[in-house]
Amino acid sequence: MKTPLGINVFNAARERIKYIFDDSSIKKIYVSFSGGKDSTVMLHMVAEEARLRNRRIGVLIVDLEAQYSLTVDNLSSLVAQYRDIIDLYWVCLPIILRNAVSVFNPRWVCWEKENKPIWVRNPPPEAITDSNFFPFFHDKMEFEEFIHEFGTWYSGGERTACFVGIRSDESINRFRTIASKKKIPLNGKQWTTIDRKNSLINVYPIYDWRTRDIWIYHAKTGKTYNRIYDLMQMAGLPMSKQRLCQPYGDDQRQGLHLFHILEPETWTKIVARVSGANSGAEFVQLRGSVSGIYKISKPDNHTWESFCELLLNTIPETLAEHYRNKIYLFLKWYKTRGYPDGIPDFLDEQIEARRTAPSWRRIAKMILRNDYWGKGLSFTQTQSGDAYQAYINRLKKEREQNGDRLEKASSRK
Repeated sequence: MKTPLGINVFNAARERIKYIFDDSSIKKIYVSFSGGKDSTVMLHMVAEEARLRNRRIGVLIVDLEAQYSLTVDNLSSLVAQYRDIIDLYWVCLPIILRNAVSVFNPRWVCWEKENKPIWVRNPPPEAITDSNFFPFFHDKMEFEEFIHEFGTWYSGGERTACFVGIRSDESINRFRTIASKKKIPLNGKQWTTIDRKNSLINVYPIYDWRTRDIWIYHAKTGKTYNRIYDLMQMAGLPMSKQRLCQPYGDDQRQGLHLFHILEPETWTKIVARVSGANSGAEFVQLRGSVSGIYKISKPDNHTWESFCELLLNTIPETLAEHYRNKIYLFLKWYKTRGYPDGIPDFLDEQIEARRTAPSWRRIAKMILRNDYWGKGLSFTQTQSGDAYQAYINRLKKEREQNGDRLEKASSRK
């Protein structure tokens, strides 16, 4: 339930920021800054408070290379404005990211030295490009893994607050981040989350802002913001769709075509950077079996289960193996939860959309969508590294021992 606080969201955010600065147990503070509209407002407010208190803060920018030039301009502008009170970590290191527009290269690596000739842009002069700068960094880390490890490293064992600019009305997952009763908040403040493994505290001071509040803030303060949103507005994009992130992700690919409209000079580099970018931008807006969005169809002579086998036999083997692991775990989980003899071929579409019951049609959608992490089957992203690879190897052996039907289908290729 939402509880009115009796004050506007701007004053509420200021009080939250002050609360963190007033906590003497918090020795370090840093801001996770992406250059988007939410994190821009948050950095302005946190930096202003730090300046009033003559206190230095860290600013983490994980630069994902493939960005609008206006986003880079905004990053540089705010860094210059608050140079006197920030310790900057502008990271341009090879990090693994999702490429949802290709089944041949389902992931890509930003700032990979081998691909320097086709980089979308060069790193800024102040960027961290040395892979040895951080003791925790290893070759081609996942983005989420880097974010977590940076917080641990930056804290140095001391209690540290990380300001994160997320808003609960952006997505159900962000709402859950705030509303979760399973997390450990700081002093009962639901807009914070204490990491169970270390002393890092995530702080979400603008969690209750709406999109319109962001622009009211800028209208009243005249503060610097990312001008790419002006172009998005002129292009007719609704405010709810005006988002920034690396352009090739599962959700982000919906806006891939906007580079062509908003920054044509950047688009030529975006489309050349990863496999499938051009076709992905062209077809991602389509519905049905082309992209696995909404209602999909199958050949008349197939069940949804056999159609899944067909799809796995037509995509690159490495990716097919990845999906077989996801499917195996999905079937294994439901085997002990009401489906000992196997899951149904399909169910009512509304039930499938709610993800409350399993079906082979749901699995087919995952494959057609190129849903690499299996979010449509309620999986979450996994971490990289040797431990995960060892887990994958054990899983393959388990599949072979238990007679994986999809494994047998693959062997008939």
